[in-house]
Amino acid sequence: MPSLIHDLGAETSATARVVEVHHRLCREYGCPLCYFHDLDPLDELVSALLSHRTRNRDSALAFRTLRERFPAWSDVRDAPTQDVEQAIAASTWPEQKAPRIQQVLRELTERNEGRLSLDFLQDWPVAQARAWLETLNGVGPKTSAAVISFSSLRGKALPVDSHHHRVAARLGLIPERMAVGPAHRILEAQLPVEWDAQQVYDNHQVLMRHGQKICTWRMPQCAACVVLDLCPYGQARGLENGVLVDAPDPTVG
Repeated sequence: MPSLIHDLGAETSATARVVEVHHRLCREYGCPLCYFHDLDPLDELVSALLSHRTRNRDSALAFRTLRERFPAWSDVRDAPTQDVEQAIAASTWPEQKAPRIQQVLRELTERNEGRLSLDFLQDWPVAQARAWLETLNGVGPKTSAAVISFSSLRGKALPVDSHHHRVAARLGLIPERMAVGPAHRILEAQLPVEWDAQQVYDNHQVLMRHGQKICTWRMPQCAACVVLDLCPYGQARGLENGVLVDAPDPTVG
């Protein structure tokens, strides 16, 4: 397969590479993609805090159980921490997440004159809203972007999870050893400024899905990858008549 890495390299911007990757993956996974839920911003914030280092199904169970046991967020805030910890036991490290969630809810109560809501962020510029969210305990760029993008705010923000991050690094969009946190700013800056919130959401979703299905951590299926000719990592693995020569993943072991 001929390589386009050079053609879309130094002569053009990173945005050109991002757009080409985006278009191919969108054809593969069917953009525009439906939003996977419609939580309000505060619900999304708690959901995102529960999702840290947790499988989606387990964090969803923890969130659902928490909401079933506590009808209002004020109930979660004021409950014995042990009760909250038990409710979110399906998530990883519930003993850490329970007091953190309660602290966030107390902070929000204090800042909003007793009102537990993030609906006011609807009227804020995205950058301002994300900066404000990131002043809360335990909220980093991934969580702030999730609140803005995934919630009913439907704002223009790019979350980066571990799958998205891995694909971006292998494509050379970010340095190989760059951490997920700093990668948010770089990857978001590479997106076309004219893209709307749906396109930004799609970009995260298609890179994430590609990382889950094809560009996996162990034994990535480079021969089946629709962006192989744009991928320095895949090209380095080597193909011969469409078959990987050095099938083992050189980054594992």
